[in-house]
Amino acid sequence: MSSPDPQVRAARNHSTQTSAPGRGSAGRGPVVAITGAATGVGDLLTRRLVGSDEIKQVIAIDERRGEVSEAQWHILDVRDPAIAEKLRGADVVVHLALDLDLETDPAARSAYNVRGTQTVLTAAAAAGVHRVVLCTSAMVYGALPENDIPLSEDAELRATAEATGVGDLLEIERLGRRAPRAHPGLNVTVVRPAVLVGGTDTALTRYFESPRLLVVAGSRPTWQFCHVEDLVTALEYAALEKVDGELAVGCDGWLEQEEVEELSGIRRMELPSAVALGAAARLHRIGLTPSPAGDLAYTMHPWVVSVSRLHDAGWRPQWTNEEVLAALLEEVEGRHTVAGRRLGRKDATAAGAAGATVALLGTAALVRRARKARRRM
Repeated sequence: MSSPDPQVRAARNHSTQTSAPGRGSAGRGPVVAITGAATGVGDLLTRRLVGSDEIKQVIAIDERRGEVSEAQWHILDVRDPAIAEKLRGADVVVHLALDLDLETDPAARSAYNVRGTQTVLTAAAAAGVHRVVLCTSAMVYGALPENDIPLSEDAELRATAEATGVGDLLEIERLGRRAPRAHPGLNVTVVRPAVLVGGTDTALTRYFESPRLLVVAGSRPTWQFCHVEDLVTALEYAALEKVDGELAVGCDGWLEQEEVEELSGIRRMELPSAVALGAAARLHRIGLTPSPAGDLAYTMHPWVVSVSRLHDAGWRPQWTNEEVLAALLEEVEGRHTVAGRRLGRKDATAAGAAGATVALLGTAALVRRARKARRRM
């Protein structure tokens, strides 16, 4: 998963920091292996589990050694078949070694994510692991105008590969469904967070770095957030086998677009659907923005999810949507993003403080001028 900013991570470690060095090794519970353990959500989960009386041991796997000395570290690429030997003795694997960076080459990103997941699932089965926990996103349900609010966790996955990284996540889900059939005795649990906040950098968090919140005319945006701390505790539940199957994680309820604008103090910029989608596609095609037009759907249509399975297991989020939004706004303060492209301070100054000069709007203006010119001919 994407790596939290060190300052954010330090500020939030109050709930995920080790409470007693080495305590996890004295536990009587499962041995849990974590891939991607040196950074991001993997680092936070490693810190939490080594301090748990319910965990016997934590095996940490990454391409570099992390800071949690209480874990047993193995340094290797998750695509290396040698990982099977490193997983021997583990009861559960939590696979968090994913690259969802907006700036990564899409082909390289997919090769890493899909091949890595495939290798981990095969290696886990070969090593005698009985449970693998995968972490994808609630984005796999798709953002559609006819979606129920909230969506059931059993709802059909109707997303397409048009948004950043979603194609990879859908393929990871497919691999997760196939694995128990190919490897009898292997259980696969899938955790799907809502809009993840807490040191993450995604198209959806960058939405709040813009001087105006783009709203597509006629759409009904709804916002449900998930703080990384709540994701970590949900992953802990899955690792301890307190919950299984396919489950969503996020804050209770959701916020309407008007509530988001009121809470954030950021005004909207409304554009017709054809103009917004067409402009976004053009900007991405010529390389001006990292986000494809498909990302816009997740700011247009509802994809709020129920978190009933975790609730039934006794889990509760510690953050509300309002609190997570406030934390996100604090985190992105000082950053300037135009149509998904992050600008340096100098660029932002040149762009002007007003959102009317946003690149997306500028492209839309060009489209309108071209239409007027055709009509005059």
